[in-house]
Amino acid sequence: MLIEARELCAGYALPVVGPVSFALARGEVVGLVGPNGCGKSTLLAALLGGVRIFAGSVERAPGLRPVLQTQRQPDVDGLPLSGGELLALTGAATDGLPPWLADRLDWRLDRLSGGQRQFLHLWACLQAPGDLVLLDEPTNNLDPAGVAHLAGALRVRADAGAGLLVVSHDAAFVDAACDRTIRLPG
Repeated sequence: MLIEARELCAGYALPVVGPVSFALARGEVVGLVGPNGCGKSTLLAALLGGVRIFAGSVERAPGLRPVLQTQRQPDVDGLPLSGGELLALTGAATDGLPPWLADRLDWRLDRLSGGQRQFLHLWACLQAPGDLVLLDEPTNNLDPAGVAHLAGALRVRADAGAGLLVVSHDAAFVDAACDRTIRLPG
């Protein structure tokens, strides 16, 4: 077990999510679904200690190394940084990148499409040396080829021993990429 939530209620000034209970093990890709505003992103923050826990608990494996991809991409307008430089800064390997992105690694980030930048950020997270990978709406801005490549990359990362928790509204992606699903009520 990498992480376990037990009857967890979490939020900010007031609880936003919970009670929710689940465990995530190495090698699993778990989808986290539910309507807008039900607390999916808040739950990810709670797992990392970023919001207030009102009730319940979160147990993390000793020495757990989490990696978080959020929905917000950093503003790169005018930043003279290429995709290859971003991956080098994060220590991410380029092996396995889809050809439609590998061919553009020398392009500046602000010259790439939103989907290409999104995939680079996801790739950096998936290549990071972590045990637990938390992805918040990773298919935002991705075209069907990007979504399909991402699903395969998640499986490769899980097979290498990571546990992945994926927030998504994309039901087809969750069905294709995840081993099981946790549904939060509205």
